[in-house]
Amino acid sequence: MESILRQGMSELSHRERFIRQMHFQTIDRGVHWEFGYWDQTIEKWHEQGLPREITRGEGRGSVESYFGVDPRWSVPISVYLDPPFSGPVKVLEEKENSRVVEHPDGMIAEEGKGSVVSIPKYIKMPISGREDWKRFKDRLDPSSPARDRDWAAIGEKTRRSQVPVGVDFGSFFGWIRDWVGFEQLALMMYDDPELVEEMVETLTQVKLVQLKACLRECQIDFASGWEDICFRGGPMISPAMFRDIVGPRVKQVCDVLRQHGVDIIWTDCDGDIRPLVPIWLEAGLNCMFPLEVHCGSDPVALRKQYGRQILLRGGLEKYRFSKGREEILAELKRVEKVFEEGGYIPHGDHRIPPDVPYENYRYYIREKLAMMGWSKNEISEVWALA
Repeated sequence: MESILRQGMSELSHRERFIRQMHFQTIDRGVHWEFGYWDQTIEKWHEQGLPREITRGEGRGSVESYFGVDPRWSVPISVYLDPPFSGPVKVLEEKENSRVVEHPDGMIAEEGKGSVVSIPKYIKMPISGREDWKRFKDRLDPSSPARDRDWAAIGEKTRRSQVPVGVDFGSFFGWIRDWVGFEQLALMMYDDPELVEEMVETLTQVKLVQLKACLRECQIDFASGWEDICFRGGPMISPAMFRDIVGPRVKQVCDVLRQHGVDIIWTDCDGDIRPLVPIWLEAGLNCMFPLEVHCGSDPVALRKQYGRQILLRGGLEKYRFSKGREEILAELKRVEKVFEEGGYIPHGDHRIPPDVPYENYRYYIREKLAMMGWSKNEISEVWALA
């Protein structure tokens, strides 16, 4: 297999490089993206040598800028609740390490406070049935004037861009899980499947109307979504149900994107995504992200199984970064051939946790860039590696 890296190739723009890399074409160096960082990671790194002025955010002074992450941007499309539920979060009960709160959408949860970080314990979800759903459906009018954007002006900006431009189409099922709750939704799939299908269809119509308006004017390079509906043991919905209820809607959205030249389409889904990959590919969603390796979503295995019909992002096991340099190098070496083939942007398989030492992460970034064909001068220009 011949590598997509070409020494001596004229320098590409960020946009050209991304498009060529994801289409298995030759590039001057690899695209450098990362997934992100826990707040606690940045706090710990400040104690280990990360300059105090480096924080979360965007632009100069952000962690991404400090580590030389390549730029990209997404157009401001509106596909979520509009208007969103707003108002103060009510504290219903105070405990030693947690508090019970009620959110504006009606969700009641017990959340950690202070230094206690944990997934909330959900007591009451916003949607329990059709009456609750109506409150949400009223905020999902696809043609609401509040969703209007000056797409002509935005489109002009996208055509001039030298960095990759994306559009985020949101979720088909993950948002519904957030509103209904995992256990309640699992029961609803059997007790009232028509309601579940209505919710998925409503979200799909918002996407279709808004995407058509956007894509008529804008030059878009990639489309992204979010689901997070898989655990370590697989998806929370059976593949058969996903294929019947969600698959056709994903295809409608992907068809519109592809009609407008957008053929790099991914969704963010943690856990073991392997049972859903064939359904996504059939529907036209061809890029998998972030590829949590310990759950079985390994970019090496996925490329071997699906060849060039699958595109990949992530897939470097973040827990390896907390080990020694040998483990970090071995993890990079594991995916090197997939990167060299193309259609793959390697980075951590989720946000970097606080057990990864600052110096380990600096070493990982340096070695990843070297693997991706960055020159010594380019590497030395990265703020963190200067």
